[in-house]
Amino acid sequence: MSDSHIDPQREQFEIFKSLPRDQPIEMLNLVRFREAADYPADHALAGEKLSGADAYRNYGKESGPIFSRVGGTIVYRGGFETVLIGPTDERWDAVFIARYPDAGAFLEMVTDEDYRKAVVHRQAAVETSRLVRLSPADGGKGFG
Repeated sequence: MSDSHIDPQREQFEIFKSLPRDQPIEMLNLVRFREAADYPADHALAGEKLSGADAYRNYGKESGPIFSRVGGTIVYRGGFETVLIGPTDERWDAVFIARYPDAGAFLEMVTDEDYRKAVVHRQAAVETSRLVRLSPADGGKGFG
């Protein structure tokens, strides 16, 4: 697969920002790691022998306190097994849903100065990803 969905495109981010900010949101995260992390040449970890998974762990360590401070929680985490409907060549190394008290909290996180420093690890780690905003709803026994 040759796509490179690592950071949001401006148009996608503008759509996100135009949606209500005062209601809880959940973010579905599907992440495929690079085999080897790809840091910018001027970064302290450039040239280190780190895997994409290692770089993503660095991202988690540095961004985790900001995620917690804005009220974020992980409500689902699971291991990818296979695609039943969809492109058969897709595979994901990390699959999780993050919940935020509201969209404003997510925006606060991604614009935080320390988060912006931490995101370089995510950019070095990720080959491709999907980040999908969801509005939480009650569960139940049926699909409707």
